[in-house]
Amino acid sequence: MTSAIEDDERVGIMSTVVRAVSDERDGLLTFLAEQRDAVRRAAHGLTDEQAASAPSASSLSIGGLVKHLTRMEWFWIQVVLDGQPNTDPQTPETWPRQFRMEEGETLAGLLAAYEQRARETEEIVNALPDLDRVVPLPARPAFQNEARSARWILLHVIQEVARHAGHADIIRETLDGASASDLVDATRA
Repeated sequence: MTSAIEDDERVGIMSTVVRAVSDERDGLLTFLAEQRDAVRRAAHGLTDEQAASAPSASSLSIGGLVKHLTRMEWFWIQVVLDGQPNTDPQTPETWPRQFRMEEGETLAGLLAAYEQRARETEEIVNALPDLDRVVPLPARPAFQNEARSARWILLHVIQEVARHAGHADIIRETLDGASASDLVDATRA
């Protein structure tokens, strides 16, 4: 008996390959962009209703993930790394809202905000003299007055986006059966 993977003619072909990079900063930004693309692909062709739905065992939706990732990237890059004011402090009561689409929000609007955030991140990171810049972490019990480099912050953002890109793949496949490979093909067409 063969598995579905063995029967798939695409076995051994990577669905996406990150372009060659010129240096560490370019590499980190390129891999971050690839993970963002995976999230956007998971949202490809969905209605607002589908994007807001949570069809799996978790309460996560694709629209909610896009919204959360937009806020997460803003917080780590603009607030922590760039030192901009935190105009959206989270509380235990407000925290869950960043994971769901609210009344009046659309997938198109959330994706546009995510694109804008990506551009802002690239501008901030490209303006840094180097990735060794160290900044204090936010005052939270988990951080205990610690500091991290710009490099660490970028790696943390990549880790967070990659984790949720995987969640988005599972949610999408649960919604309509579209796999990550199917969506790569659909967005390349």
